[in-house]
Amino acid sequence: MTLVGERSIIIAAWPLREDAQAAAQARQLTRGALAVLGISPESVDNAVLMVSELVGNAVLYGDAPFELVLRTEQSQLYVEIVDSGTISPVMRTAGVDEEHGRGLGIVFEVSGGRCGCRHDVAYSTSQALYGKAVWFAIPMSCPIPVPRDSGDLP
Repeated sequence: MTLVGERSIIIAAWPLREDAQAAAQARQLTRGALAVLGISPESVDNAVLMVSELVGNAVLYGDAPFELVLRTEQSQLYVEIVDSGTISPVMRTAGVDEEHGRGLGIVFEVSGGRCGCRHDVAYSTSQALYGKAVWFAIPMSCPIPVPRDSGDLP
């Protein structure tokens, strides 16, 4: 798996709700930001699906507060969901009748394996907090233009 590099640049970060509405909020923020960045509609749809899965996992199994972070490095866009939990997510195979257990597998498949988890991550929206970031990467055909200030994104 590819790791988020030390030289990546944060292009947007948002605190997320601490309830079941966090996934909807994250989907809306992701769709809007990626549209502004000129990401292809198919990649936007895939990113929104993966964000929804990761935020759902964070709310169910992680610890608040939660945040959504977009980073860029060379020709990759990294999307991270940060929570204050310390336990790494584990991909598993869900039974036919199980309601949960498919999210990480979906993220792995849709991202082509460009996903992972990093620990001891400083929150972008609150520098005093640390947690883990579960992420996926979207390969880009050219570098993403970095907005001059966060007001350029929704």
